[in-house]
Amino acid sequence: MVTVRQQMLELLMDGPRTARQVSQCLGIRERDVYEHIPYVARSAAARGLKLRVESFSCMVCGYRFDERKRLDRPGRCPSCKSGHLEEPRYRVV
Repeated sequence: MVTVRQQMLELLMDGPRTARQVSQCLGIRERDVYEHIPYVARSAAARGLKLRVESFSCMVCGYRFDERKRLDRPGRCPSCKSGHLEEPRYRVV
């Protein structure tokens, strides 16, 4: 039987996807995707692969969260304080 994390790894190997797209494909909550992502990154590293994250960005001022280490969704933009953030895309290469 294939686990959710294995399914996520295979899905992210097929191409870049947002957390919302992953949750819809696997039938799990978006919050659960953010909980599984660090473990998927470790599983990918064990296979000699790498999880790439196209970072969050603010849709109002364009601020990019390039230095952010956490993989979950930030609450708001530190520059303009807007909550309108573009979701990152995750992929395994």
